[in-house]
Amino acid sequence: MNFKLKTSKYTAEKIKQLESATGLKPYVLVRNAIGLAVSQPEPATGYVPDLNGLEFNRSTLTGEDDDDYKALIIQHYGKEISDEEYFPSLFNSYLERGIRMLANEYQHAGNSEKFMINMFLRGGS
Repeated sequence: MNFKLKTSKYTAEKIKQLESATGLKPYVLVRNAIGLAVSQPEPATGYVPDLNGLEFNRSTLTGEDDDDYKALIIQHYGKEISDEEYFPSLFNSYLERGIRMLANEYQHAGNSEKFMINMFLRGGS
């Protein structure tokens, strides 16, 4: 069982930028990114282009809701997956998709206040 996740360089940069702009902790951004990723109809690919970014502990990202995140991803992915498939690779591919969406949402909002309102309205963490 793997308890470490390494992001892509792109995801690391976006997490740092969003953290700086919003004051939100990386785990909050990651959780919101996963929520956005599963809002798309197609499952994530399981592919992450590189692993040259930030390293996180599983418990930091999902906390006591780890089983819920796993169930959410399994349901969206559409088939049963092992824990080894779920974390870090599939979780990471959903994060990769979601962080792009989250960064686009921030860019569209134009500032952190509007971004936070948008996150609250859609039920973000």
